[in-house]
Amino acid sequence: MQGIDRYAHLSRVLDYRFTDETLLEQALTHRSAAKLHNERLEFLGDAILGMIIADALYAAFPTVPEGKLTRMRSTLVKGETLAELAREAKVGELLKLGQGELKSGGHRRSSILADAVEAVLGAIYLDAGIDTVRRVILSLWKDRFAALDPNEHPKDNKTRLQEFLQSRRMPLPVYEVVNISGKDHAQTFEVSCTVTAIDTPVIASGNSRRKAEQQAAKLMLEKLENATG
Repeated sequence: MQGIDRYAHLSRVLDYRFTDETLLEQALTHRSAAKLHNERLEFLGDAILGMIIADALYAAFPTVPEGKLTRMRSTLVKGETLAELAREAKVGELLKLGQGELKSGGHRRSSILADAVEAVLGAIYLDAGIDTVRRVILSLWKDRFAALDPNEHPKDNKTRLQEFLQSRRMPLPVYEVVNISGKDHAQTFEVSCTVTAIDTPVIASGNSRRKAEQQAAKLMLEKLENATG
């Protein structure tokens, strides 16, 4: 009964209760806490989420071109969205973390929360199959899906920088990881962004390569806009 109570809120949010609760336990176990952690389930859940969201977008927007579908999918599956869902489901309270992550507030860290959501989806797939995990995903994402507007979809910084350069017939930017620091479970990436129109590259950091590249693109776009007036 104790295990059932522990996961009661999450089960209500998911509208799903695990047959094999050890899968859920693994999905909520960070690599800092145990050898049997959630990274393989995260890998699986990431792929399943992307496929199901893509399938739903394809059906819901039959005339929308590929580029807009890609941007809408990115909005729905990006880390910030997953972390928001995790907070709504109080996933942070259920995470098993190592001492270092506990002390540094890992149960609140967006990247850890986002990874846990993907791992839970992978666990649901293994526990009950594709139809069940599809139902869970479409229910969880229902409001965000309904709010999508393909014509007003915001572009990320890398896309904005690329389009800025293309519109002026300039070569595309080059991103390079210049440094990685920190332990495996809490790394900081430094990324440079180089374009031909600016003499020196900009360097930005983030807790993933993707985030560092996005920040570098933002800084470079600001420099280009200032330089071109």
